[in-house]
Amino acid sequence: MVDMTSEQASPATVLHPTLSQVLDAMETLWPLKLQAGWDASGIVAGRPEQKVERIHWAVDPVQAVADEAVAYGADLLITHHPLFLKPVNSMAATTFKGKVVHTLVENSCALITAHTNADSAVGGVSDVLAEILGLENITPLAPTEQGLDEEGIGRVGTLQSAMR
Repeated sequence: MVDMTSEQASPATVLHPTLSQVLDAMETLWPLKLQAGWDASGIVAGRPEQKVERIHWAVDPVQAVADEAVAYGADLLITHHPLFLKPVNSMAATTFKGKVVHTLVENSCALITAHTNADSAVGGVSDVLAEILGLENITPLAPTEQGLDEEGIGRVGTLQSAMR
């Protein structure tokens, strides 16, 4: 969870970016051009001009996470996995995905996902995992067609010593 307000900041200096500005920052970190063709990263719900003070981070946009974000007072939920990968015919709150969207929208909480674009980016999920494992001589498992040579899904490298 990220709270973009600060107890030490005066009211005049508190940062309140818009959802559009958060999207711009995310695009710098995890460009949408890096997502796989089948993926659905990006904004799912929310108004670009909406102010963002609190961000709730999660892996999956499930109902428990939506409820948690709302209880926390988040203006934005950012998840790794997308809510929608296939087209839908209904957003009725009686469906699993519809209920998640209704919970968020009715409580003015936007939803953004960063999936394969966050996996592929330099410094993204794959690089962080490779670093945790101590890999050296790292290259992408599947380089991206658009972007830098070091961008792509997964990472392959060598370990300093054998691991179980």
